Amino acid sequence: MPTTPAPFTADDYRARMARAADAAADAGLAGVLVAPGPDLVHLTGYRPGITERLTVLVLAAGQEPVLVVPTLEAPDAEQAPGAAALTVRDWTDGQDPYAATAPLLDVGGRFGVSDNTWAMHLLGLQKQLPGASYVSLTEALPMLRAVKDAHELARLEAAGAAADETYQEILKVRFAGRGETEVAADLAALLKQFGHSQVDFTVVGSGPNGANPHHEAGDRTILHGDMVVLDFGGLKHGYGSDTSRTVHVGEPTPAEQHVHDVVREAQQAGFEEVRPGVACQEIDRAAREIIEEAGYGDLFIHRTGHGIGVTTHEPPYMIEGEEQPLVPGMCFSVEPGIYLPGRFGVRIEDIVTVTEDGGRRFNNTPREMAIVE
Repeated sequence: MPTTPAPFTADDYRARMARAADAAADAGLAGVLVAPGPDLVHLTGYRPGITERLTVLVLAAGQEPVLVVPTLEAPDAEQAPGAAALTVRDWTDGQDPYAATAPLLDVGGRFGVSDNTWAMHLLGLQKQLPGASYVSLTEALPMLRAVKDAHELARLEAAGAAADETYQEILKVRFAGRGETEVAADLAALLKQFGHSQVDFTVVGSGPNGANPHHEAGDRTILHGDMVVLDFGGLKHGYGSDTSRTVHVGEPTPAEQHVHDVVREAQQAGFEEVRPGVACQEIDRAAREIIEEAGYGDLFIHRTGHGIGVTTHEPPYMIEGEEQPLVPGMCFSVEPGIYLPGRFGVRIEDIVTVTEDGGRRFNNTPREMAIVE
């Protein structure tokens, strides 16, 4: 049985916070403000409940990290995995939390703010510090969580392997005559069986529903002769899985097989483009070129990929205009698709990581079309 990875240590979180503070300084920011959400989990290991009370991590180069929390949540904050690497400062109900936070900030500085910060909190800080300005972390520090260390890569690899096991098992169930929601429930149960603590999505797009890339499993009954898009994932050991395969109930028509072959060739082309120094947009271009040459360019209606880590969607993004060069340790999806309205869709997706001399897949199930019953 695979072993559970060792927990991240306070030193791991200390190093992450220091890198974030230094990156902010290099970007001309006075500091970083991190609200509850994936950035806070990545930097501190603290995962508080989302409430109207202000919780914010304040990072600035040359200063000790400070986590501002409501007094009633201070005991939990002090037990967070990264608590030994920061100072917890609490505020009580009835006190102005923004006035309590303001002394930690440069009154005229420009701060990166985590994207999921509540507007009421940002407005409260602006009222206290009218001379400060703010920019989203995705804009200012898009690579904050993008490059994974060896411990993170091991978690992503384990999550990918669990998703692969899920796919191999779902091929054994009956599709024809069952509802999309029934197959989706099977996927969710299998993800849990293979170690996922959280299931984020189980897309089952049968027949014409497969032409909607983000179709949620519905009440449609899957029929013999349907193409079925499967896209599923969640979190294992705190890190994401996300894979797509397209199966067929019974033998496909030559036209269906042709579309699937084009998508498989495009997915392979995108993967083969992965190596250090290549711009993210080149992954999109490589996959899109295959689909355009086959005459389906207008039917590939989304980006080729997205980053993955403590969430299943995060920077970097594999799309035209994204010139960020690939760096070893980056992890992202390669998932081209073709969607024929009213007929069917095809998508094939693997999570890959950038190595020193190329790329490595975390999903390794066959990409050829599987035939199901």
